[in-house]
Amino acid sequence: MTLNLVTLVGRAGSDPEMKYFESGSVKCSFSLAVNRNTKKDEQPDWFTLEMWSRTAEVAGEYVRKGSLIGITGALNMQRWNDRTSGEARERPVIKVERLELLGSRKEGGGGDDSSMPSPDMDDF
Repeated sequence: MTLNLVTLVGRAGSDPEMKYFESGSVKCSFSLAVNRNTKKDEQPDWFTLEMWSRTAEVAGEYVRKGSLIGITGALNMQRWNDRTSGEARERPVIKVERLELLGSRKEGGGGDDSSMPSPDMDDF
C-alpha cells in the first residue's frame, strides 16, 4: 500500500490566482508559508498550492494574502521543458483536496464584513 497525503497549516503568501476555462472548470493557485516549530528567526517553508472546482471558488472568494488556512492534499511533481534553454524542469505542487479557513475575519481570513456568510466546510 502507498499513501500520498500532505497536511499543512500556514498563511497564504499571495492572493489566489484564478483561471477559468471554457469547459467551466476553475483552477486556483497560490503560495503557502509554513513556519517550523524551531527558532523564531528561521525562514518559513514555501509551498505551491493548486485547487480545482468548488474548493478553488471558495479560496478565490475567502482567501487573501496573510489568511491562516489548513489544507489536505497530495504532493505532485509538475514537469516541463524550459522554453528558452529546453532543459527539463520540475517543481513540487500540492493538489489541495480539502481547504479549511482558520483565521478570524479580522486577521484577513476573508474580509471584515460581519454579514458575509461562512462557507459550509463540509461542501468541499
